[in-house]
Amino acid sequence: MNAIVQTAPERAEPYNDPDAKERAARRAQEIAAQEARAARREALSGLVMKTVPPVLGFVLFVLVWHGIATLIPAIPTPGKTWDAAVPLFSDPFYSNGPNDQGIGWNVLASLARVAGGFGLAALIGIPAGFILGRFAFLNAMMAPVISLLRPVSPLAWLPIGLLLFKAANPAAIWAIFICSIWPMIINTAVGVTRVPQDYLNVARVLDLSEWQVFRRVLFPAVLPYMLTGVRLSIGTAWLVIVAAEMLTGGTGIGFWLWDEWNNLKVEHIVIAIFIIGVVGLILEHLLLALARRFSYGNN
Repeated sequence: MNAIVQTAPERAEPYNDPDAKERAARRAQEIAAQEARAARREALSGLVMKTVPPVLGFVLFVLVWHGIATLIPAIPTPGKTWDAAVPLFSDPFYSNGPNDQGIGWNVLASLARVAGGFGLAALIGIPAGFILGRFAFLNAMMAPVISLLRPVSPLAWLPIGLLLFKAANPAAIWAIFICSIWPMIINTAVGVTRVPQDYLNVARVLDLSEWQVFRRVLFPAVLPYMLTGVRLSIGTAWLVIVAAEMLTGGTGIGFWLWDEWNNLKVEHIVIAIFIIGVVGLILEHLLLALARRFSYGNN
């Protein structure tokens, strides 16, 4: 019994040992340092995965481009294209008359036409989509008309625009309007039809007006569908404006590209292709950011 009583304090002594406390503190610091290093490695790995693959992809693209240009001398190499781009972007907003303007003015002219046609399509297409989705009879009545007109190439509408407006600029805006309106109508209408019926039943029980149903029930639920239609429309509009400007002339990135082809400046054609891609990418990311900002979960 005495042996047991005497050994108990001996077993308790290590817990009060200052060296043991110091070792425990050092161990906790080591664990914290390891966790910090692991977090830094994870962050660095994420950064590498975000930057290295795109850079490698672009380098591969340039190498393939250079190889094709070596085999086909008519295609400018990346070096020649860069040499042509430097003076072009050194003064992008010069103006020597209506038919000789810098690349900056041409891009702005195209964006202005896209904004006009796209804005008009949103002004008409989004409310039309809400109406068609809300009223089944109107949806059934207009569905075959939309199905008939939607596959028509937007450029097929360009002569109609020239006939109606007697000018190239409004005709190009008309073509953008036609190509932009269908995704907005269809996506918005689909979003309205997918609103849970329970929501509408509650609105009916609360005796909400049609405007209150739209503002409190339909709009928050349909917003993701509507923004998807807007994003699809802006991409299509930017594609169409280039082709429309090739046919109508005047100012704009499409006209500038075609004019450089007539001048046999192939380097400028390649530059125009890159500009069109970059502007389209920026528009896409802007609308993706808008969609994330106004997603259903944030309302």
